[in-house]
Amino acid sequence: MTSLRGSNASTAETEADDNHEQLFEDGVALTKQYEATRADLDDLATAISKLRRAVELTPEDHPDMALRLSWLDHSLWSHFERTGDLQDLDEAIPAQQRALELTPEGHPDMAERLSNLGAFLWSRFEHIGDLQDLAEVISAGQRALELTPEGHPEMARRLANLGASLRSRFERTGDLQDLAEAIAARRLALELTPQGHPAMALLLTGLGTSLLSRFKRAGDLQDLAEAISAARQALELTPEGHPDMALRLTGLGTSLWSHFERTGDLQDLGEAISAEQRALELTPVGHPSMARRLANLGSSLWSRFERTGDLQNLAEAISAAQGALELTPDGHPDMAQRLANLGTSINSRFKRTGDLQDLAEAISAQQRALDLTPEGHPNMALRLANLGSSLCSRFKRTGDLQDLAEAISAQHIALELTPEGHPVMALQLANLGTSLGSRFKRTGDLQDLGEAISLQRRGLELSPEGHLDMAPQLYHLGHSLWSRFERIGDLQDLAEAISVNQRALELTPKGHADIAVGLANLGSSLQSRFYRTGDLQDLAESISMQQRALDLTPEGHPDMARRLANLGSLLHSHFCCTGDLQDLAKAISAKQRALELTPEGHPDMASRLANLGSSIHSRFEHTGDLQDLAQAISMEQRALEVTPEGHPDMALRLSNLAVSFETRFERTGEIYDFTEALSKYRTSATSTLGPADIRLQAAKDWARILDQYNPGSPDILNAFDTVIRLITLMTTLDQVLENRYSRLVDTSGVALQATSAAFALERVDKALEWLEQGRCLVWRQLTSLRTPLDDLHRHDSRLAESVVKLSRKLEGAGSARNAARSAMSMSEKVSLENQARDHLRSAREWDDLLVKIRATPGFERFLEPSPWYTLIPHLPEGGHAIIINVDARRCDAIVLSAGRSTPLHIPLPSFSIAKCNQYRQDLTNQLQAHDYRERGLTVAMAPERGDEFRGVRKLNHATVQDILRGLWKDLVKPIIQALGIANIPASSTEAAPRIWWCPTGPLSFLPIHAAGIYTSASTECLLDYAVSSYTPTIAALTDRVSSARPIQKGVSGLFMTCQPNAPGKSHIPETTTEVQSIYDLARMEGMRAQRFDGSAITPATCLDSMEQFSSIHLACHAYQDATNPLESRFLFHNGSLDLFTILQRNLKDADLAFLSACQTGTGSEKLPDEAVHLAAGMLAAGYRRVVATMWAIQDEHAPHVAMDFYQYLLKHRDPAHASGFDGTYSARALHHATQELRSRLRKCNNSDRSLLAWIPYVHFGY
Repeated sequence: MTSLRGSNASTAETEADDNHEQLFEDGVALTKQYEATRADLDDLATAISKLRRAVELTPEDHPDMALRLSWLDHSLWSHFERTGDLQDLDEAIPAQQRALELTPEGHPDMAERLSNLGAFLWSRFEHIGDLQDLAEVISAGQRALELTPEGHPEMARRLANLGASLRSRFERTGDLQDLAEAIAARRLALELTPQGHPAMALLLTGLGTSLLSRFKRAGDLQDLAEAISAARQALELTPEGHPDMALRLTGLGTSLWSHFERTGDLQDLGEAISAEQRALELTPVGHPSMARRLANLGSSLWSRFERTGDLQNLAEAISAAQGALELTPDGHPDMAQRLANLGTSINSRFKRTGDLQDLAEAISAQQRALDLTPEGHPNMALRLANLGSSLCSRFKRTGDLQDLAEAISAQHIALELTPEGHPVMALQLANLGTSLGSRFKRTGDLQDLGEAISLQRRGLELSPEGHLDMAPQLYHLGHSLWSRFERIGDLQDLAEAISVNQRALELTPKGHADIAVGLANLGSSLQSRFYRTGDLQDLAESISMQQRALDLTPEGHPDMARRLANLGSLLHSHFCCTGDLQDLAKAISAKQRALELTPEGHPDMASRLANLGSSIHSRFEHTGDLQDLAQAISMEQRALEVTPEGHPDMALRLSNLAVSFETRFERTGEIYDFTEALSKYRTSATSTLGPADIRLQAAKDWARILDQYNPGSPDILNAFDTVIRLITLMTTLDQVLENRYSRLVDTSGVALQATSAAFALERVDKALEWLEQGRCLVWRQLTSLRTPLDDLHRHDSRLAESVVKLSRKLEGAGSARNAARSAMSMSEKVSLENQARDHLRSAREWDDLLVKIRATPGFERFLEPSPWYTLIPHLPEGGHAIIINVDARRCDAIVLSAGRSTPLHIPLPSFSIAKCNQYRQDLTNQLQAHDYRERGLTVAMAPERGDEFRGVRKLNHATVQDILRGLWKDLVKPIIQALGIANIPASSTEAAPRIWWCPTGPLSFLPIHAAGIYTSASTECLLDYAVSSYTPTIAALTDRVSSARPIQKGVSGLFMTCQPNAPGKSHIPETTTEVQSIYDLARMEGMRAQRFDGSAITPATCLDSMEQFSSIHLACHAYQDATNPLESRFLFHNGSLDLFTILQRNLKDADLAFLSACQTGTGSEKLPDEAVHLAAGMLAAGYRRVVATMWAIQDEHAPHVAMDFYQYLLKHRDPAHASGFDGTYSARALHHATQELRSRLRKCNNSDRSLLAWIPYVHFGY
């Protein structure tokens, strides 16, 4: 937003002696210029500055003072309309009041100035709700009307404005006289407005709104019918894209809903919902009408649920009501109604689902509405709401009246009203946390669970040692931590859960009723650790504790069934480890008894049926008795039937039932069982609820069973489509990067399997789509957070700014480390929980923001992976982009070439994943044997000793020559031949074609660019045919092509630094030679360049230089963090420069990064398809092209490679930009430089050591 203060200050200095007449004329001209184009806000800011100065310089008695004040007001108003800055209004209002004071009675501008003052005051009232502003609006409007002669063209507008003001006062005060006058004014305004007038729709909307208000108060259907008619007419007159479209849709929706409530006509309701949904889509975030529109939609959806019983309508109604409530400020006159609506909707959900948390929320909201205190006590309702929520959830879950009594104190508002240091603060924190934890169980909302843990930690922090409430608070915290471990698998949560449960047990007196609770909780935590580690001691202890808890539980206790079920699960696990049928028999017995004790309709009925079915299934697997399998299926089917729609366990139960049907099919061959298994896997996989890993496994099973029994089925494509989609849900932005990468380990290679299936079905398009969408997931997230937003900025600058703000926040949160919590204080743990909750909240805001943007025409695929066919127009000229799929079933290449409208499929029958893995292992062995660890440690070349490095043993496995020969014969040459690429003789002046390689799986670690046959006599290799580059994905390449733009002259140039002595690393003296040589070359060629050596530069000053220069050359050591790539860094004498810090800078002119460091282009062995290397990180930071290394480079060769590289670039630069620097030919420059190094090493006769010296240099990007 343009700073008015800044421009005012500068103008005051430069124009102090200017003529006020000229200043005024210039200001008016600039204002008119801005209004004509509405393009340059700086014009308006300058206009305001000039007009402000003109007013200052104008004598008080000057006859045009009032006019100049009015123009200043007008300009400030225009600025406010554009920016929403209330300071503009605060300046405009007193200025307009002063203009009015200077306007003599009878002056022809008096009415207009009064009208303008009213408009300014109205806008401020809309923002802050001050009734005094509204009273002045009405007074100014009435006086303006009195001064407006009959027939005046502004009469209708002024009547309409007065009507709007009067209706607003009615809404705040309930005075029907105001409403009657508002309707009369608006009717008259309509009568005075000719048909076809652009203001007609606005006037109709205003009249309809006022008539609807009177209907709600008086119940006259005639008013409602007229209101609907007016709303329809207004909508018909409103063109698409009009800023008032949402307002008019809302008006129609509200009127139609009111008619439904009176008549019961579902057609009215359907039309109302449609209008209200569309209005919401058009309402920007932060709009003052958002809460009202959410509330209206919620009421309509709830009405339809009450009429039709559709739970989806109810869920949406609650969501809308909650959103409206969150946006409604305390003390707002609509607060009570919105609370009542929410309570009613949640109560309806309880009646359908039996979820006690719903009932707790319903009572809370309704009680708040009933007990709203008079003005001055806006917090009372919120306090009672939270009280009710806690009361119900704790009482209904435990049956303990003491719990209920304690729960009453645990209100959210009670927490806010309780002064710091009050003795009940800890208890209120803990109980609110427990209530939120209960809601998490039903909804799976990690935000609730994170907040619960944070509150419980704060409660413990405030509890003195030895306090009686310490043990139960520890139990609650332990249970919440265990729940989070079960959801996301963080072992630190589990370790802490065990620790706090053990401490709670120690603090619980013998004979206390909570001993059984503590034993059961600790037993569950130990059981989870057994599942993770396989330690039988944990399982034995868990069984012992659950048995003791059961022994302490009296008959008839509400926890008896749950403890029996838990013991049964443990005994089943013990059977799985030992094969002891006695354990299985005991498990089945315990689970059967638990089921008998569970009343019909109990929320745990489904899980107990499913668990019993699982144990009976295990007995079948041991005995082969089909009767057991039939019984297991029956149990699992019944569990599915009683699982309510929307339950997070639905996907798991569907999947388990599918396993049982598949097992019976394998035994009997009954096609019915196969069909049911397939159906259940499919339904589980395509469910929108439940943990993503459960649904992903179901999708993989769906694909597997089809591939095994019906490999030609096209449904395999649907299965793998679902697999690819669910893989993306494993790496959501609410997780830190470290967790995202760890979750992807189990899915590594799945996209390649899917691609093989697509090739088998001759669906090359699907193969390409899955390779693009199922790989480089986290890298794609990083780049999407940094996507240029030029188009969105032009469409909606506020939306674009929201994207930028949230993306930066998510980048920071995502790069956080999983810090060890064991040594943290409780306050540090609270702070950590708050950070995690904020991260989750930001991720959800991001998702909501994307939904909003994608609802905008032209942005439907905003930040979504591009369809394959959208890649074609942006392929680079003069080459081919080749993505190679390596899978156990087959290997294939897909070639995309500029000018070719479809992908070219090249099967690679002679290549295999077995060969690929062997080559990779052989190469690793060679690198280890030759000690290629880091620059400066590589063993020096010793030609006189034949094929050995100093101190390196002879190797028995395949040589580097063997690896490159295999890659050439089985992989690269078939592709070259299929493309018809000819060998380019060394003497030829013809430019070799470009190839951008996009390898997958283990192939990512092999040097495709160096494939060839290398002998002492001759060679045939890829370098003789083409210039190679690499790209993480095809979209990464085409994005750079489509966004290519000239480098700004002011930043075009090369910044370089050498860091030969990074602490803790080997000395690399040739980096100094390397950078000095490049710098001398640059200066000789007249190129803009800058260099710093060693301690002369810090990471911070390096960053500044990166912004000032389009290209960088870093000759240093590097550290690559595969678990958190944003922590990967370049090592300096004074500190280090990490990738996350680089990403924070706006490197909009970044062009080339030459990373003369070790292994900057090597990924993670566990995640070969995730581009977790520094080269990819620099691409994500904005660099168009990167020179990197696959392994350690030799310090003696690096300066020569760099010099040859830059000499080539400078030789081929555009003479018109001689002082600048352009990396366009960087791939060819690197090709040339490596060829030169090969020539120097020819005396080594293509030995492994010479090959390992030049091969590691690779080019990434465009």
